[in-house]
Amino acid sequence: MNRLWVRLLSAFIAVTLVGVGMVAVLANARADRDFRNFLAAQQMEQQHALAETLGAYYQRNQSWQGLARGLDFGARRGNRGRREPIPTIADASGTIIYDARVVNVGTPLDAQQKAHALPITSNGETVGYVVFGNSNANPMGLVLETSEQNFLGQLRGTLLLAVLLAGAFGVVLSIVLSRTLTAPLANLAHAAHRFAARDWSQRVKVQGAQEIAQVASAFNAMADDLQRQEAVRRNMIADIAHELRTPLAVIQGNLSAMLDEVYPLDRAEIATLYDETRLLARLVDDLRELALADAGTLALNATSVNLRDVLQNAATNFSIAADAQNVRMEIAPLENVSTVRADADRVAQVLQNLLANALRHTPEGGTITLGAVVEEKFARVFVRDTGEGISRQDLPHIFERFYRADKSRARSTGGTGLGLAIARAWVEAMGGKIGVESEVGKGSTFWFTLPKN
Repeated sequence: MNRLWVRLLSAFIAVTLVGVGMVAVLANARADRDFRNFLAAQQMEQQHALAETLGAYYQRNQSWQGLARGLDFGARRGNRGRREPIPTIADASGTIIYDARVVNVGTPLDAQQKAHALPITSNGETVGYVVFGNSNANPMGLVLETSEQNFLGQLRGTLLLAVLLAGAFGVVLSIVLSRTLTAPLANLAHAAHRFAARDWSQRVKVQGAQEIAQVASAFNAMADDLQRQEAVRRNMIADIAHELRTPLAVIQGNLSAMLDEVYPLDRAEIATLYDETRLLARLVDDLRELALADAGTLALNATSVNLRDVLQNAATNFSIAADAQNVRMEIAPLENVSTVRADADRVAQVLQNLLANALRHTPEGGTITLGAVVEEKFARVFVRDTGEGISRQDLPHIFERFYRADKSRARSTGGTGLGLAIARAWVEAMGGKIGVESEVGKGSTFWFTLPKN
């Protein structure tokens, strides 16, 4: 099953089992070794205690006579119930005077026994030696009594139970963690499928690890943008249909009236129809340019452009229209304006759209100022007017297609609503940026940048 939560679960379980298994093996080995070391240390204490007892016996009797009767080795047990080892005892000369195997009594200690013998002292003098059969034995080879073996068995059983409980808890925790980690991704996939099915309201809750939360936030941002783009697309289609329907209705109505001989077939009526066809042609051309901008295929003839000349020509061309509306046209000082890398015709088109927009919104007696300032890598061109300004809620949408801040404006007075969108498309195609600053009642300043040559 190629599911992320299954893979995570398998990985968690594998890590849990390996970890618990290693801990169990190491803990069992350490417990067995430490327990045997403890028993060996206890045995060494018993051996030294027996050597002291033998020394005290010799000091009381000043001889080894009656040693076997005085000390019952076969019945002696240590403090913790472990039977004391039966020793081999020799006198000061090394001759065995007591041994479990009576045949060795009277014989001297061999070299190995002497090497492992504990001295028996009395009044600071060595009066004999005691030898234990396993005095140099490895603790891991220590023979355990039944009670000690039972204790180790119980310890291993407890350890095994702890391992099983830890493993079971680890498996349960792995299931919970794997499902918890992958649940946001499953919710995201479900929301994506619903969104693809055009359920634009789908959003996901931002939760989980930081990386997953970032993915959820990115999805929500994408969904917001796509929903907004879908709304823009629908509105644009409706606006295009409206813009095309109006001139087509005029043309169709006038032609129908002419055919019915309601209107005379004279030059005035034909001129009216011609104006409507020009409007249709302009709208189609604008839409074509925007389509090319969306596809990134706008044709540019980027050369070194003298920005001063372009600005002065644009001001000259609009001065007549400005005078007709009693609006003053000004050019800010252009001493430091340099050349830019751009398409001169498209720059002129952008200026034409911005100046036409400014003239449309500047009342009689107002002023339009055209100018430019040089920045580090760009030249910044601006068109400032003293019109009514743009409201704060309209500013983010002012460059959208078919958007009109004044919804009551008709096409005859407000244009097609594509001029600013086309201006933005051309400026961005030439590597610049465009924007607007405005305050209601104080006018607006549209600006765009072009890269310096």
